[in-house]
Amino acid sequence: MNNPQLNKHGELQHLLSTEGLPARILRDILDKAGEFVNVAEGREIRKVPLLHGKSVFNIFFENSTRTRTTFEIAAKKLSADVVNLNIGSSSTSKGETLLDTVDNLCAMHADMFVVRHSTSGAAHLIAAHVAPDIHVINAGDGRHAHPTQALLDMFTIRHYKKEFHNLRVAIVGDVLHSRVARSQIHALTTLGVPEVRVVAPKTLLPTHVEKLGVRVYHDMEQGLKDVDVVMMLRLQNERMQGALLPSAQEYFKYYGLTQERLAQARSDAIVMHPGPMNRGVEIDSSVADGAQSVILPQVTFGIAVRMAVMSTLAGGKQ
Repeated sequence: MNNPQLNKHGELQHLLSTEGLPARILRDILDKAGEFVNVAEGREIRKVPLLHGKSVFNIFFENSTRTRTTFEIAAKKLSADVVNLNIGSSSTSKGETLLDTVDNLCAMHADMFVVRHSTSGAAHLIAAHVAPDIHVINAGDGRHAHPTQALLDMFTIRHYKKEFHNLRVAIVGDVLHSRVARSQIHALTTLGVPEVRVVAPKTLLPTHVEKLGVRVYHDMEQGLKDVDVVMMLRLQNERMQGALLPSAQEYFKYYGLTQERLAQARSDAIVMHPGPMNRGVEIDSSVADGAQSVILPQVTFGIAVRMAVMSTLAGGKQ
């Protein structure tokens, strides 16, 4: 079956999801990100001319600070011209369709789109619409996917754990609504992690989630037993009302990551979170700021990983 993310040479044309991507492409991106980190030799990642003369359009239909900013920094470090489209004041607020907006931006000689949208499949729709010499990166679509977040998470895991084939990884929290969790699961299993666990109340798990190749736990202590990596998920405030959750306090009581619960994991386990964190809801501050937390390095690595994705797309044959 044809993969809309790959061109006729089997190279990356668009990055829409980690699902269906070969392990070699994921590893190539991680390796390239490692080169961007290593070339800095512990200093700030230097500017390189790989996207000189190219125009990257960040079109975010949902608010984002961390993702949009790291994409902007990454594109500028690749020497691209970056345009941040203010959707709130754009023609889409006046009734223009998504593809009409894209067509107008293509007429302005866009080479690459970084797209965040509340509707699942929006990035796929754009990728199917644009000319073959234009690349699309999904920066998060609905509940579907957030591939660059998953890739920077994979880079972080490899940085600290070196290998994937001997790890137990627990993903904890609101898996039901999380595009990050889906992308993480696909990436982890593709890269050969033998045991991926999801830990959450039944109301925050998708139906038949085990078909994704994960082990399901509803008890936090059991789910964290002897794991090497703890990946916490953001719980949004608007999802704490009604039938899914009684309250934020109740959620933290059973599923918040505390030092006591983290003690169930291996002593060298790392703690991750895609951010922004809800302290005292998903994670205790003593853990978020503790010795096992790699949450801030995740953000730093995100720049190198997004540089790697954009340079990989720009380097492929048409």
